[in-house]
Amino acid sequence: MLVGHRDLHIFEKGSVTGGRYRDEDFEPYVRFFKRGVGPDFIFMNDNAPSHHADLVDDFRETEDIQRMMWPANSPALDPIEYVWDMLLQPFRTNQNTFRNCKKYSMMLGNV
Repeated sequence: MLVGHRDLHIFEKGSVTGGRYRDEDFEPYVRFFKRGVGPDFIFMNDNAPSHHADLVDDFRETEDIQRMMWPANSPALDPIEYVWDMLLQPFRTNQNTFRNCKKYSMMLGNV
C-alpha cells in the first residue's frame, strides 16, 4: 500500500470541514504513511480551506508532519487542469462552430 498515493476517499453527505478532514482522512491515513516512510516524509495537499483549518494544522504539528507549501491558485500543480485541457482541445480547434455557446466561451476564458 505504500506506493506514494492511496485510493480516493469519498466523503459521505455534508460539507468537508476541517474536523471531518482531520478525523476521516488526514489522521487515519497520513499518520500511517508517515510511519511507513519515516523521518523524510513530507505531506502534500492542496490549498482547500479544510486542509488548513487550525485543528488540522495543530494535529499536523503534534504529529510532527511536515507539509509541502503550495503556491496559491497554481493550476500547473493541479493534475485536473491537464484533464480539462485535453477534454477541451477538440473544441479549441473548431472554435467557429462553438463561438455562440456562452458556456463554452466561459470555459475557455473568452468571456
